[in-house]
Amino acid sequence: MQKIQLSVLELATVVEGGDAASAINRAVEVAKHVESLGFKRIWLAEHHNMRHIASSATSVLIGHVAGKTTQIRVGSGGIMLPNHSPLVIAEQFGTLESIYPGRIDLGLGRAPGTDHTTAMALRRNIIDTSFSFPADVRQLQTYFSSDNASAKVRAFPGEGLDIPIWILGSSTDSAYLAAEMGLPYAFAAHFAPPQFRQAIDIYRKNFRPSKQLETPYVMACVNVVAADSDEEAEFLLSSLRTLFVGVITNTRAALKPPGVLPEHYWIPDVQKLVRSMLYYTFSGSCATLRKTLSEFIAETGIDELMVTTHIYDNAARLKSFEILNDALNGA
Repeated sequence: MQKIQLSVLELATVVEGGDAASAINRAVEVAKHVESLGFKRIWLAEHHNMRHIASSATSVLIGHVAGKTTQIRVGSGGIMLPNHSPLVIAEQFGTLESIYPGRIDLGLGRAPGTDHTTAMALRRNIIDTSFSFPADVRQLQTYFSSDNASAKVRAFPGEGLDIPIWILGSSTDSAYLAAEMGLPYAFAAHFAPPQFRQAIDIYRKNFRPSKQLETPYVMACVNVVAADSDEEAEFLLSSLRTLFVGVITNTRAALKPPGVLPEHYWIPDVQKLVRSMLYYTFSGSCATLRKTLSEFIAETGIDELMVTTHIYDNAARLKSFEILNDALNGA
């Protein structure tokens, strides 16, 4: 089997008994660990008004993680562009690239990453900014371009810097945009699996080469929980199941230790939704993951695999990344 690039999506999730500071420390531990394993990149997600996710100030957290590592690429998975002025993002990521040259990625999403009321608080009087997403992406590209030197508004730092832009997606809409603009495409199959296959097919069929990218490049993000045995991995996975129950029933809480599933899980409609959201979730031993993930990679033809791993105990989480690496890139 041909080896594949591995990367990590990190939400800085707060675990039960922890706080934002410990969640950020856990994220740094993960970044250092996967860097030592040879992973390609680690991305930080943007979410707002969520008590148990500590990645709201995404650009700040990217700088912190990049400063604690030396080689791994660090980026956004993603910056939710409707929440921000393109100029501000150009300046922030221009600053990050100036401090950590050749290591910064800018993944962009069109959703607000929060509820409508919070989205309004983030952008004040700006309404329906998701509709301006394509224009905002192009504006960002303009700010990074050396051709913008004669404009009245310029991004410093930012102008003239080579900062890879990615389009993030959880539906087919983003696939068309990424293809039209000739940008790499990352799909959030870890929580929005239904349109994954259709979206990457649309992207590949409609791709137009650009200055940044000559051929399509697809990265899929999936849930992975690895352990010494299938049984242990299934036990650890209960934390993620409980987390998704909280999302579905609007009873969000900190990531809980593995064990007994909440009563809501056994409601048929809730269980059906959880199973749907976990469709692209891979758990098990090294041997099991070698089989299931190899099949997934071969079937989808993805160029890179990004994983998110919700495991309560951080030592077990770090070990999960080791087992994953051995499964796909070991001897």
